[in-house]
Formats: sequence, structure tokens, C-alpha cells
Amino acid sequence: MQCMKQQSQAVLVLQGGGALGAYQAGVYEALEHAGQAPSWIAGISIGAINAALIAGNAPEHRVARLREFWELVTSGPGYTPPLASIEQLNDFSATQALVFGVPGFFTPRVPPPLFELRGTPAALSFYDTEPLRETLQRLVDFDRLNSGEVRLAVGAVNVRSGNFAYFDTASQRLDVRHILASGALPPGFPPVEIDGECYWDGGLVSNTPLQYVLDQPDESDPVVFQVDLFPARGTLPATIAEVAGRDKDIRYSSRTRQVTTQELQLQAIAKAAQRLLAKLPPQLRDDPDAQALAGLRQCASLDVVHLIYRSKHPETQAKDYEFSRRSMEEHWASGRADMQHTLRHPQWLQRPPNPGGVRVFDLVADPANGQHRRREVRDLRLAAR
Repeated sequence: MQCMKQQSQAVLVLQGGGALGAYQAGVYEALEHAGQAPSWIAGISIGAINAALIAGNAPEHRVARLREFWELVTSGPGYTPPLASIEQLNDFSATQALVFGVPGFFTPRVPPPLFELRGTPAALSFYDTEPLRETLQRLVDFDRLNSGEVRLAVGAVNVRSGNFAYFDTASQRLDVRHILASGALPPGFPPVEIDGECYWDGGLVSNTPLQYVLDQPDESDPVVFQVDLFPARGTLPATIAEVAGRDKDIRYSSRTRQVTTQELQLQAIAKAAQRLLAKLPPQLRDDPDAQALAGLRQCASLDVVHLIYRSKHPETQAKDYEFSRRSMEEHWASGRADMQHTLRHPQWLQRPPNPGGVRVFDLVADPANGQHRRREVRDLRLAAR
């Protein structure tokens, strides 16, 4: 990311996580209310859907369109068993989604794929996502999405090659297929064909587009709002059900710390290369190896605001397909509150100018560690000197 000192742009990076994506909608609502609406959004899976709803609508309609989508997909059967615990209610709601599907999102295939003709689309998934296609076509203005007002990038995986692919409005026109492809998680959802190739959910390879964002050329010192739906850190499981939940958290967590540390190391190498090149005699500066070192990307500074969905109460491994209205409202409110807290936090408001390097702001408490507020700012500049 070659950078020059200009006004910072806000970049919103949205992880995949199914029903937990309502947390991202709350985060965006708080950003917009604070006048921090992003000029670039990158998403995977449900993050791609939320990103399309934002980029594909006028600023004054974005929160309303997010709300319309999330109220639609949580409008399924409302019956709940009496005298049930929160965990039991969540499991019951998730079972309803598995059996009946989710309104405006997906419906179960009847007959199931095992009884379909080999190689047909119906034989490749347990659910049909045609309802989601119709929902996106109704709620997203794809002309506006491609207008350049907000840059949008979504990630998917090529089924045949296994390679990751990004569809980015900076270089191509996106339509409903690209959004569907980013969220086509097998074996639940079918692959999506785009220009002769079939694609699955980008979360199969990487559940966050943070590295893609950092790899792009940019003329500003970006502020990246990284919104994760699965925490990398957690407690040791005590039951087989907790094992399943912890396994999912680990597999789909974004590795933000790893990516930002790697970015710092790349910057340190680039700066060392520049110092070395300055010491070379003129006759060696045109050497191909010297030119290769001169081309290493470097960025003056990078601030990452890291928000992680952390449940206020125990949740089961079904949390990402538990589409109850109660849980959606909790997730939305949690995302809004976490973003508001971060933007008002003294360590964010009083941060000094970034002289270079990577700073990560993680300013929201983790309920699992027993502390009311965990205030953490990781400044990674020192290792780059």
C-alpha cells in the first residue's frame, strides 16, 4: 500500500458469520451517526451482503435497508418452547431455520439433494438461495453500488481451482451474482456461476478481507474498522457441545493480530530496503535487485479499530444460523454500543498523530475475562524502526 500524507479514508472490513451479521449492521449505524461512514467496504459472506446493502443505497437510506433486511430474515416462525433457557431457545430457533429455512434468504430443497440428478444445481446443496437473490435485487441499487460513491470488494473461492477471488468495483462491475457467490457456503448453499466459473463462500479460505485491503494501492493513511463475528480467544470447552462452538470460533476468527503483525514486518523490511538503497553507489541503484527492493510497498501509517462480537450470555455452536428476532436485536444493539464506546473512548479521541507503523485499537471489554472494560491499544511502531 503505497501511501502519501492525505486525509485518512475510513475502510469497513466485514467478516462472515451468518446470523451474527446483525452486529455489523449496528456497527455501521453507529459509524454513520458519528459522521464516520466508510468510503470503502470489503466483506465476506454475510459481510458481503451487509456491504452491498450499504454501498447499494443512498446514505439516508442505508440503515433503513439494513433494518429491512434483518427484520425480513428474522420473521420466521415465532413459537418458542416455555420455560426454556437462553441456550435452549437459541438451539430451538436454529433448528427452525434448518427445517423451514429463513424468509428472504433460503428455503430447503424438496426433495433433498441426495434424490436429485447428479451434477444438477439441486444436487449440490441442501438449500435454495433464490429468495436471497430476490431480496438483494429488491433492496440493492446495483447502479449506485457500481457508481464509485463507495468502493465495494467481496471475496469468494473458485470451486474448480480452489483459488481465492475478489470482486472489486474499482476494477469491474458487480451484480447480484457476486454477492451471492461470496455467501455460498457449502453444502448448505449452491455454488454461483460467474463468467463460466463457479464460486463458493470466501470464508472457506479466509473469513476476512483485511489482508486484501492492506494489499491495495492507496494514497491516504487509512483507518480500518475491522468487524469480527468470531473471537479467536476463548475458554477451554467443558462439554462436547462447547467443543463444537469453540472449533467454529477458531476456524472462522479473522486472525487480525497475525495480519497486522505481518503488515508491520513488511513495512520494517521496506524501510530497511530504502535505507540500504540510499547507501548504494549510483552505479548499483539501477541493478534489477536494487529496483526490486525499491518496489517494496510501504505505508506511512495504519490505524486498525478492531471490534469483535462477544456474547453477553452463553451461546451454542448454532449461533451463526440462529435467526430469531430477539437475537438479531441483541446483536444489532451490541454492535452499535461497541462502536459508540470505541469512538468515545479517550484512547481513541486523544490519540496522537500516527508517525508511522501499525496501531490496533481494541477498546471493548471481553465479558469472558470478568472485567467490565478491557482497554487495549497495541502500538506496533517500535519494531519497524
